[in-house]
Amino acid sequence: MNFEFCMVYITTTDKAEADRIAEHIVAKRLAACANIIDQMESRYHWKNIIEKDNESILILKTKTALFQDIVTEVKKLHSYEVPCILAYPILEGNPAYLEWLRKEIL
Repeated sequence: MNFEFCMVYITTTDKAEADRIAEHIVAKRLAACANIIDQMESRYHWKNIIEKDNESILILKTKTALFQDIVTEVKKLHSYEVPCILAYPILEGNPAYLEWLRKEIL
């Protein structure tokens, strides 16, 4: 199944990093919208240690075809060695909102 749109989930070290990445991606019109959720607690394995950090979540709404371009741009700006950048398909949505996405993205 081919989905026209997706949401991109990215974890960042803090709100400032999420904001910097969001501004860059939206300015390049690779995403129509960015949402930032601050102060999420994360637990994960990294180099054989369980880490505990506060992070921010960046969510982008975009065209699925632009996902790899977003990955390339995020990796240029992100502080993590291996940033979490995941795409989730948008199955359905408000038709008027989806039309707005179409018009705002490259």
